[in-house]
Amino acid sequence: MENKKPHAIFIPYPLQGHVIPSVNLAINLASQGFTITFINTHAVHQQTASAAENHDLFAKVRDSGLDIRYSTISDGLPVGYDRSLNHDEFMGALLHVFSAHVEEAVADIIASGEDVHCLIADTFFVWPFKIAKKFRLLYVSFWTEPALVFTLYYHLHLLRINRHFDSQDAERRHDEPIDYIPGVKAMEVKDTPSYLQELDTTSVCHQIIFKSFNEAKGADFVLCNSVQELENDTVTALQAEIPFYSIGPIFSTDFADCSVATSLWSESDCTHWLDNKPHASVLYVSFGSYAHLTKNDLTQIADGLSLSKVSFVWVLRPDIVSSNDKDPLPVGYKEEISDRAMIVPWCSQKKILTHPAIGGFLTHCGWNSTLESIWCQVPLLCFPLYTDQFTNRKLVVDDWKIGISLSTNKMITKEQVSDNINCLMRGDSKDDFRNRIKEAKKIMETALSPTGSSHTNMSQFIQDVKTKIQKLIQ
Repeated sequence: MENKKPHAIFIPYPLQGHVIPSVNLAINLASQGFTITFINTHAVHQQTASAAENHDLFAKVRDSGLDIRYSTISDGLPVGYDRSLNHDEFMGALLHVFSAHVEEAVADIIASGEDVHCLIADTFFVWPFKIAKKFRLLYVSFWTEPALVFTLYYHLHLLRINRHFDSQDAERRHDEPIDYIPGVKAMEVKDTPSYLQELDTTSVCHQIIFKSFNEAKGADFVLCNSVQELENDTVTALQAEIPFYSIGPIFSTDFADCSVATSLWSESDCTHWLDNKPHASVLYVSFGSYAHLTKNDLTQIADGLSLSKVSFVWVLRPDIVSSNDKDPLPVGYKEEISDRAMIVPWCSQKKILTHPAIGGFLTHCGWNSTLESIWCQVPLLCFPLYTDQFTNRKLVVDDWKIGISLSTNKMITKEQVSDNINCLMRGDSKDDFRNRIKEAKKIMETALSPTGSSHTNMSQFIQDVKTKIQKLIQ
């Protein structure tokens, strides 16, 4: 094995927020001697390739000498199907159909004579352990969210023992803190992922979560896109239970390096407009690639942005409310704010966040957005919408204190939006946010340094994989 490259088949979860770190991890492993076969879904590939005008997404990195092969398979739905607005149907296809296509693809690769050693798959899949076992492969579970979210899901049995999902006692459930998860300080129910806030656990999404974490318990290794020092107690407690490696942030620290297209849409260029704005004067607004806003929330946020008098760049997906509502903004809104705002359907978030004119980020708190914002030292204004975003908000606002919540109420108002925008961008505490996020960036930089935790954990993972492969093939 010393002279033979380990070969891993890599299956990312087919959503923007999962594909981005998966591509970066694949490149990282290939740069350290792995052969990677990266398998996208047809739907993700078509969107990415169309946006990039390049049908071989890894062509440039392969030209540089990295051994990354690329192919696509069906997720079980027609390519043009609207997955974000038919979420349960999409999840159902991934649960019941996609695994058969993956198994067939793995079988074909092995039948072609390739010597494959590992299956790297997103933790949210419910089939990797079974497929890896069938083909005598190591199973590497890749977790793209913070360790805190992983451990909450991983310890679902403790939530059940403590009657967390007991609908007969809902009032007690919301009043009592969750203080029984190893390595986690007492936390409120509202700070758990949205699926753990719900009492009805019969949905397809709950089925996937419960099954996927049973699968994860059989993983040979778990890789996590977080930084050990930012979640030290949680990571340490997990490492006592499973082979857990915190290796984040998993992205190229050179944000200008775009050798592989990961965006699912064509990007507008906002840099020329930003070039004319004062330092740290512009608020960047984006709610990510998948989640939806209600029409009322969108209107209150739009009116609050107008009321704040702050300049802003707003990434407003055409389907942010519904695919049937292509222009959800109030009538005359774009004309009203045209002198100090730019509204685009999609852009390069990294280019925006690295621009000196950006002073804050109104975000849904997706984990990629959170990590990128810290790296670019841009304080956050948090408006979580679903899944891990509520827990990410807790980390940002309560634990690391590098941002504030857009609203503390379920119903937001334009006045709240305006006040909190000005608090982040112009308030007395703005320098405190900037100083603390500067410290968080230093922690990240140190972790990625040759002696840092993420670099060391990655090296240890690679060594452990090679050792285990050697035992497997003997």
